[in-house]
Amino acid sequence: MKHIIGPASRKTTASGKRPAAGVKRPRPAFAQPVSRPVEPPTSAPALAVQATFVTVDEDYAGQRLDNFLIRQLKGVPKTHVYRIIRSGEVRVNKGRAAADTRVEVGDLVRVPPVRLSERMAEKAEAMAETVAQNQARGAPAREFPVLLEDEHLLAIDKPAGIAVHGGSGVSFGVIETLRMARPQARFLELVHRLDRETSGILLIAKKRSALKHLQDQFRERETGKTYLALVVGNWPANKKVLDKPLQKYLLAGADGATGEGERRVKVVGRDDPDGMKSVTLVKIAEKLNGFTLLEVTIKTGRTHQIRVHLASEGFAIAGDDKYGDFELNKALHKRGLKRMFLHAWRLTATHPSTSGALSLTAPLPPELENFVQLNKTAPTNKVQSA
Repeated sequence: MKHIIGPASRKTTASGKRPAAGVKRPRPAFAQPVSRPVEPPTSAPALAVQATFVTVDEDYAGQRLDNFLIRQLKGVPKTHVYRIIRSGEVRVNKGRAAADTRVEVGDLVRVPPVRLSERMAEKAEAMAETVAQNQARGAPAREFPVLLEDEHLLAIDKPAGIAVHGGSGVSFGVIETLRMARPQARFLELVHRLDRETSGILLIAKKRSALKHLQDQFRERETGKTYLALVVGNWPANKKVLDKPLQKYLLAGADGATGEGERRVKVVGRDDPDGMKSVTLVKIAEKLNGFTLLEVTIKTGRTHQIRVHLASEGFAIAGDDKYGDFELNKALHKRGLKRMFLHAWRLTATHPSTSGALSLTAPLPPELENFVQLNKTAPTNKVQSA
């Protein structure tokens, strides 16, 4: 069963033909395109088969047509988006356009009525219900400590324990809660990511142009990202560069099925065709009683890069529940370290509007600073496993 989406009209089908006599129409679910991203509909939609027209504003200028449509048609499979572009049903200023066409301010985009499968319609309805419930509770709306904010970008100090976005069993992350806390904001998008248990500097773009500019810098490795990480033991002072390829894989699922479980990353040989070049620079910040505090700068932005590189040297990050020592983490928990000691400390980049130097610092959060201070003065030997 298919559902048609678009503005209301009862007399024709998507092909322009009248339905056969006696054939019952299914009740469709739809998402109406607008000039900015919209939440899934919260009420049952009407029948619809008419195209709509969207005027591109400055927040979406320079975006590819395919990506622009994917944002407008929430829940519509990407394969279908490309199909309607190739067929010529999508028009830009009354003319056909390719998927890689860049839309500009003032462009008029014709968005045809599209079809959602029953499964996708049910998923959209379920998402809408979840959003409505959480909005009613008011719990997801949340602000975070602000390090810098102007009309182009927002830099926050993300706390540990919250994902940057929803997904994989997480209903809401930083970006969703910020959008709910700032309903007047026309545009809020993550520039980069941090692991859920990592605290520190996180950039959010407030304009499409800023997002593109900053992400280009990250992609071309023109930014500087330095973290503070605590490892157990005495890190060798001569170990300054970790240049080891990394590879993603999935743990076995609960039923033993290969590749169905949680994501992990491992070090692989230089000749491994699936290995991704990964470079991490390490500098000793401070020697503590039984620990070493490290300044870690990443030259590549691989998933779990710092965690895996340090663990591969026999110095897992204190409190790391994925690549660390489980028994040792329990001992550290009793001593006051109740999270992974990894913090995005410094970030340098070029401001997306002024082209001036952007330099941000987020001090260690109290729970980590207190642990450092405790192990500066306490006559504690090297931590032993519980």
